Amino acid sequence: MSQIIIDSAKTVRRLSMDAVEAIPESLFDVRPVGFNNTIRWNVGHLVYWMDAYRSLCFSAESAIPSAYAAFFNSGTKPADWTAAPPDKEELLDLMARQLASFDEIAPERLNEPLPSPLQFGPLTFRLAGELFNFGLMHESMHLATCGSLAKAASVRSAGGVSAS
Repeated sequence: MSQIIIDSAKTVRRLSMDAVEAIPESLFDVRPVGFNNTIRWNVGHLVYWMDAYRSLCFSAESAIPSAYAAFFNSGTKPADWTAAPPDKEELLDLMARQLASFDEIAPERLNEPLPSPLQFGPLTFRLAGELFNFGLMHESMHLATCGSLAKAASVRSAGGVSAS
């Protein structure tokens, strides 16, 4: 069963990368009415949290710049950014590196208990596989948001409204 989770992680990440690659970077910073964040924020959020899940599940060292927390942690938003965020190419490169790192996960590690149970809102995770699998669902949800943002941003851009 654990190998299925790893294989699913690879599939979800490949789908995410293909979707992100297909979105023009000119839409990455458009925040349509009704949305809290942008495509760039959602993609960076995926990178940030997959790095965090790997660290929490497997005691892996962070493989992303420390500045990513200020850009992409939960509760952040582009309106508060005081520095230039990473570009699409950098985000895709980090996504690819994370994808490659999934091959380093030994399936039996997913059955290991976390050092202590992790509570995210109403959810409690006790095993590495539980948390890592949640990370896949989290990525899928944000990938869907990127698709919605791309559609809304395309309509907005076609209407001549500038990016925010």
